[in-house]
Amino acid sequence: MCRVLGISRSGYYDWQKVSPGKRELANQGLDQRIEEVYRQHKQRYGAPRITKALKARGEPCSHTRVARRMRALGLKALVKRKFKVTTDSSHNQPTYSNVLNRDFSTTGINQKWAQDITYVRTDEGWLYLAVVIDLYSRAVIGWSMNSRMKKSLVCNALTMALFKRRFPKEVIVHSDRGSQYCSKAYRTMINHHGLMGSMSRKGNYWDNSIAKSFFHTLKVELVHESRYKTREEARQSLFQYIETYYNQQRLHSAIDYKVPNEVEYAA
Repeated sequence: MCRVLGISRSGYYDWQKVSPGKRELANQGLDQRIEEVYRQHKQRYGAPRITKALKARGEPCSHTRVARRMRALGLKALVKRKFKVTTDSSHNQPTYSNVLNRDFSTTGINQKWAQDITYVRTDEGWLYLAVVIDLYSRAVIGWSMNSRMKKSLVCNALTMALFKRRFPKEVIVHSDRGSQYCSKAYRTMINHHGLMGSMSRKGNYWDNSIAKSFFHTLKVELVHESRYKTREEARQSLFQYIETYYNQQRLHSAIDYKVPNEVEYAA
């Protein structure tokens, strides 16, 4: 082989004896730890979150270096897809004014909650999911699933949030103008528990962007990578994602790359 390649045997044996340099060894160690975080989070983390996760473990690294090593390893976070607006606000039911008015800032929990509904495809048909998110911690504090998109879907999600937070008063509870949020049962809950109803302007995605952003993340990181044979299979998968991963493990950029439950417990 040396003769074919035109190199001396002594040169080949000298090359074999050369050990990797410090930088190469450091990169090999960093690559291993990057891959560990990447696999642990099921390809959901890109360079910013992996950098934060490694620094939390005491690993000295920069975002630039992690991004460079990920490119060398061929690692990419799951690709986002275009969000599709599904709210049907074509009804004549009463609505709340836009009290939130895109002011997503908070100084503590139970000041502002955001709500929304999405759907998940299964081989048995659609499964609908309603959530309630605290804007301070970005934790999902209430959720409900049903095979039909009824008013009880949103009422049950709000009930869970109220029980979990011990029935706070004067919380701004924001949603879009979907008919479920305009139902008499829902409005009765808002009034009975001393909450402040708030609704997006008609057809305005950004007024409820926090809740819609959560669903976008859910679809990209879980739903688009899965095929559910039954609604029960989808329920279990969504439950695991929300309660054991999103709330307890996933670093959230809007809260300085902390975990929602970590912010909850510190509040």
